[in-house]
Amino acid sequence: MQNTRGDIEQDPVHTLSPEVELLTRASNGDTDAFKSLYDQYVGKVYGICLRLTNDVHHANDMTQETFIRAWTKLASFRRESGFGTWIHRIAVNTTLSFIRSNKKHRPQGDADTFEKPGSAYGAASWDDRGIDLEQAIRKLPERMRLVFILHDVEGYKHHEIGEMLDIASGTSKAHLHHARKNLITYLNR
Repeated sequence: MQNTRGDIEQDPVHTLSPEVELLTRASNGDTDAFKSLYDQYVGKVYGICLRLTNDVHHANDMTQETFIRAWTKLASFRRESGFGTWIHRIAVNTTLSFIRSNKKHRPQGDADTFEKPGSAYGAASWDDRGIDLEQAIRKLPERMRLVFILHDVEGYKHHEIGEMLDIASGTSKAHLHHARKNLITYLNR
């Protein structure tokens, strides 16, 4: 298509964003395209998994499981939202399912064995205040920590958290209130 100056313009209907192009190629079995999507989102997925599990090894496992599930379900991705939103939801659901099914898993949050998110996946370093907050979050009881992360970090509503954790939305609100109170107490020490 040419404009009035004679320049060739791209047809906006036929121009695909790089992510949509990668998704299309990956849906057709192109593993290199999926690897590009993996490289783009692995740090974010790992961060979500680490915050929810509070355990480096489980976070690594859940990150891999998330991408395995995404690969196997890629054909069913309806593209009503972005890939980042979709993979985020898979990561949260996969990790929460793991936590529910593994009753013996109780994150210890040992600061000596804790790795900063990104140490395995290349994210930026944290400042000291960020580390203090992360340490405080790791010390919260599991339900409070999960509700705090899902609500204040990941942006879920209380009714969504209730469905994910199989608790009432009022219970979610109470856990969030106590989590914030505990964090303030810890950080003011």
